[in-house]
Amino acid sequence: MLGPGQPGEIVVRGPQVLTGYWNNPAAFEASFAEIDGRRYFRTGDLGRIDEDGYFFISDRLKRMINAAGFKVWPAEVEATLYRHPAIQECCIIASPDARRGETVKAVVVLKPGASASGAEILDWAHGQMAAYKAPRLIEFTTALPRTPSGKIQWRTLQEHEFKPA
Repeated sequence: MLGPGQPGEIVVRGPQVLTGYWNNPAAFEASFAEIDGRRYFRTGDLGRIDEDGYFFISDRLKRMINAAGFKVWPAEVEATLYRHPAIQECCIIASPDARRGETVKAVVVLKPGASASGAEILDWAHGQMAAYKAPRLIEFTTALPRTPSGKIQWRTLQEHEFKPA
């Protein structure tokens, strides 16, 4: 167990935890971890616990980008990019990179009437965060794909990025 404020994967146990995946026992077994002799379900959520025992979810484990061995959490990079005065919304995804394995790519929607070049935003980002976290690629779009409830569909952007040629 991690201490207050330390980020990590949220795991749970108890009688309410599922007992299997339909016709997929291998995936079911892979979704558990043993910690101190107890079996925990791996939720796939990343977060932290505060001093009062409250959990704060910050991202999903599946969204992690492995850039040359460094772990990059898209939600952290997105939160920084939202501070840029020309960015209305953005989504961070992994992009294939021959040297690094994956690299950080920003898909950006500019605010109405705002103008900023990709180079300007990338330079700004490098001044705001560690070099391995800063996007190396940028793509501009007029809108990000959303679910009916309004959540950004990062998987749609990710699948498009890794689509075979």
